[in-house]
Amino acid sequence: MTTKLPDNIMFIKWPTDNVLAFTTNRLPSPSPLSVRKSQYLLSSTANTQDEHSAFSAFNLGDHVGDCAEDVAFNRISLLQYLPKQTKIQWFEQVHGNHVAEILDYENKTIIADAAITRNKHIALAIMTADCLPILLSNQEGSEVAAIHGGWRPLSTNIIEQTIAQMHSSPSDIIAWMGPCIGAKKFEVGQAVKQTFCEIYTPFSAAFSPCESVTSDSKIPKYWADLQLIAKLQLLTLGVNNIIQLSECTYSNQTKYYSYRRDKKTGRMASVICLNPT
Repeated sequence: MTTKLPDNIMFIKWPTDNVLAFTTNRLPSPSPLSVRKSQYLLSSTANTQDEHSAFSAFNLGDHVGDCAEDVAFNRISLLQYLPKQTKIQWFEQVHGNHVAEILDYENKTIIADAAITRNKHIALAIMTADCLPILLSNQEGSEVAAIHGGWRPLSTNIIEQTIAQMHSSPSDIIAWMGPCIGAKKFEVGQAVKQTFCEIYTPFSAAFSPCESVTSDSKIPKYWADLQLIAKLQLLTLGVNNIIQLSECTYSNQTKYYSYRRDKKTGRMASVICLNPT
């Protein structure tokens, strides 16, 4: 395990030593790749510079138009922060509510927006660029889960479905919520608010009116708080041990990718695995 961390990796202080978790950002990695990219940018045309600056030096998304070789290098570089013989299981996230139980590592992306594993040699990685990453484990540290908390998965009860497939009781679960688009930057329409409020009336607390310039000023718009929505869901399910990293991906352009801000952009990853002792 590497002891000195680069600026683009942040380890999460998990309540049990049997679980290891970290999250990434878009800051450059102190690696040959970042040097090579810097040299490339200096010798590129203006158009190519714009294209590569959309991804910066540490993009982990292989579906956004970045150089496949660079993305593969970035993904492989994460292995040095994991226990030996641990492999990262990546997913194709489709904003659905399918929960995959990962028994063994598969050398391909699995279509799912949440996953659970009890295999000590598998790390689960959730990619985000405004959506809410949610990581779970039990107190003992014998199973972990990762959830892609976009508003669509959250509105179709992906948290509940994930916890239902875990072997642990909700009161025994630890939840971590990472950086996502902030409560005063995520603008949604009446339909999104209504979708959540029909599920659970207290979700109305996660929406506040906002003034937007639209073609029809009578159309109501709201600021949506993804972290509050997820927290209310977790508490309702009986999960009370909740850790939050409340940083806005939209507002912090230097540190985080944001799809809503930039459209063409990279992806961060939140990674969790069992930590054999």
